[in-house]
Amino acid sequence: MERANLPAIPRSVVWMALLSFVLQVAMIGVFRQYHTRPGEDNFGFGFEMGRVGRSIALGQGFSNPYGGNTGPSAWEPLPYPYLIAGVFKIFGIYTYASAWVLLSINCVFAALTTIPVYLIAHRTFGPQVAIWSARAWAFNPYVWYWSIHWIWDTTLTPLILALIFLVALELEQWQGWRGWILFGALFAVGALANPTMLAFLPFCGLWVWRQRFRRGLPSLAGVVLSSFVFFLVLSPWLVRNYEAFGRFVFIRDDFGLQFRLGNNNLADGMLIATLQPNLNKLELEKFERLGEIAYEAECRRLAFEWIRAHPGRFAVISIKRFFYYWNGVPRPTDSTAPWDFRSSLFLASSVLAIWGLVRALRQKRPGAWLFAGLILTYPTVYYFVYPHARYRHPIEPELFILLVFLLCEARSRTTRGIAD
Repeated sequence: MERANLPAIPRSVVWMALLSFVLQVAMIGVFRQYHTRPGEDNFGFGFEMGRVGRSIALGQGFSNPYGGNTGPSAWEPLPYPYLIAGVFKIFGIYTYASAWVLLSINCVFAALTTIPVYLIAHRTFGPQVAIWSARAWAFNPYVWYWSIHWIWDTTLTPLILALIFLVALELEQWQGWRGWILFGALFAVGALANPTMLAFLPFCGLWVWRQRFRRGLPSLAGVVLSSFVFFLVLSPWLVRNYEAFGRFVFIRDDFGLQFRLGNNNLADGMLIATLQPNLNKLELEKFERLGEIAYEAECRRLAFEWIRAHPGRFAVISIKRFFYYWNGVPRPTDSTAPWDFRSSLFLASSVLAIWGLVRALRQKRPGAWLFAGLILTYPTVYYFVYPHARYRHPIEPELFILLVFLLCEARSRTTRGIAD
């Protein structure tokens, strides 16, 4: 029977995932994270996604990302607002019970990611690195922070991307058509959850094709099938957007605002939050007056005008954004100090993971170039918009694996040195 060549998942890894989930849920209670911020009419409860979720729960459809009645929206990705809406319908809008449920679901996503982390590491670096990578993910307080602190898609996207990565590894030798269907469907779901994943798609697809070509396996029919499935999964949302706006909108329409938040007269490599409609009354009024599509276009126009007028400044802050993405964003009071190392652990994890990647490439480890492609492509858009610690989180599973690989390599060399 056609199947991926996956190793058996040890019972210990399943118990790790379960224990991780239990501990994360316990932390929700210990740190009272279900007490969401009630200011601004509970905007801090899910932010724009929470607003859209509220609109869906109230029967107003996918709309109104900042409240009021601004009409149909494609401001946020598709899956998570509907998840919020479903929870709101059952447990109440902006209630403690809804916060408990949504944060617990986040914990499920984070805990489940333990399994593809194990399988990816086993496939690329062997069982020892796999078991330690699973432990590092399952019991890492940094991972738990995103689960219990943010009502957002921050734990869903790492799970989807890890599954995409795993399927790509298996497609290297997976015969038949099921792998291609799964690949196309997962990438479509990933694009709907976080369109940034599409930056990885061309490299990922080319890597799969090259690996199969080297093994003498055909790919053309599989690529066609996978592409068909990809657009088939996306098409209902694209059709909805066309019907809602009278024009083609590819998944989301908030790029103009995000681009402007990082590129304006106050820009210094970070988010200028004061330009967001929820924090700026004038911007909200403009959003309501122009409508979502026209407002996005206006923001994009202003950002590009600023870049054309300040090309040198744009280049400098883009370099700073690259640094902040891997170092961590400094506190606002230090926004003019690009060499702030208070985020030393964040920087250290980046350096060690990339060091692990270099070693994997030198040793020609299986999948090493796929790791490299992910690290090179996924963050690219944030170098030109603005960075945030949670923007690195979708690729954390792969970074953790590379970091653990490096540490296991160092430990093995030390052990051999002592034995000699």
